[in-house]
Amino acid sequence: MSPRALALAAFACTAWMSGAAFATEPQPSLAELTRQVTDTEKAFAKTMADRDHAAFTSFLANDAVFFSGPTAVLRGKEQVAKAWKGLYEKPDAPFSWAPEKVEVLDSGNLALSTGPVRSASGEVVGTFTSIWRLEANGKWRIVFDKGCDVCKACAAQ
Repeated sequence: MSPRALALAAFACTAWMSGAAFATEPQPSLAELTRQVTDTEKAFAKTMADRDHAAFTSFLANDAVFFSGPTAVLRGKEQVAKAWKGLYEKPDAPFSWAPEKVEVLDSGNLALSTGPVRSASGEVVGTFTSIWRLEANGKWRIVFDKGCDVCKACAAQ
């Protein structure tokens, strides 16, 4: 047997014995992925209610981009965490949010969540839109986030 054939046979045998060559985990359904992202968004929002900035930071992708106001953009986990820290320092949450709609790509690796932002008194003052990415470790992390004030025409409805 040639050295190349021997090496190939050894590789095939090792892969077969470990199950790595043929084992594939079933992909979760879109319904399951949607549930995962919805639960992740809810847990992310709970960090504000719980006043837990460290937990908030744990949901951020290293390359996260958050829009802040009409022109400012926060880039990277560190910059986003630093900018949001002040929102976690007072005893009461200044606002809350919750997902109303979640959509996941058929590929299962990106998702969009959107819903209302409420003031401390519960009034709808805006909407948020977030993009989540499924990372190699199986955790969903937020990569893009943008809020928008409720326009007066929408608030009148």
